[in-house]
Amino acid sequence: MRLLPRDEKFFDLFSTVANLSVEAAKLQVDLLKADTLRRRAIVDAIKRLEHEADQVTHEVVSRLDRVFITPLDREDIHLLASRLDDVVDLIDGTASRVQMYQAGVAPAGAILMADVVLRATQQLLVAVMGLEKNRDRVVLDACAQVKRLEEEGDSVYHEWVARLFDGTPDALMVIKWKEIYDTLEKTLDHMEDAGNVLESISIKHA
Repeated sequence: MRLLPRDEKFFDLFSTVANLSVEAAKLQVDLLKADTLRRRAIVDAIKRLEHEADQVTHEVVSRLDRVFITPLDREDIHLLASRLDDVVDLIDGTASRVQMYQAGVAPAGAILMADVVLRATQQLLVAVMGLEKNRDRVVLDACAQVKRLEEEGDSVYHEWVARLFDGTPDALMVIKWKEIYDTLEKTLDHMEDAGNVLESISIKHA
C-alpha cells in the first residue's frame, strides 16, 4: 500500500467535474439529434453544467491556497482541474455554435463525433476514479482508451469534413459545420491532454 497524505476533497472535486463532463457530453449527443425547436433547452442545460464545472474548478484552486498538505503535487492538481474543466467548456462551445449559427440538421458525422466525445468522457471518469483509489492499471488502461478514441475521432473528422465539400454544397452551411466539427475535434484533443495528465500523475505516484 502506498502512503500518501490525502485530502479526499480534491478527488471528490475531480470526480464531480468528470461526471459533469459525461452529463454534458450526453446532452451534446441529444442536441445534435434534436430538431431546431428543442435545441434551446438543451443548450441552456449544457450551459448550466459548464457554470457548475467552473465553480467546482474554482473550489479546487481556492482549496490549494488553504490546504497545507495535498495528496498530489500542487502543479498536478491545478493542471488536472484545468484540463477537466476545458472539456466541459468546449462541449459548451459546440452547443453554443450549433444554436448561434442556426446550423440546421446535423450531419451524421457530427453525431458520430459527439458519440466519440461521450465515450471519451466516460473513460476520463473511470481514470479519475481509478486515481482516487490508487488503481494505476485502471488509470492507465482508461487513458489508453481516451487516446484510441481521439484517434477514432480524428478519422471521423477527416472523413466528414471532406464530405462537406461533396457536390455543390451551400457555402454558408459548409462554414458553419466546419467550425462545429473543428470544435468537436478540439474537444477530443483536450480530452487526450487530460488523459496525459492523469497518466503522468499515476506513473509519478506508482
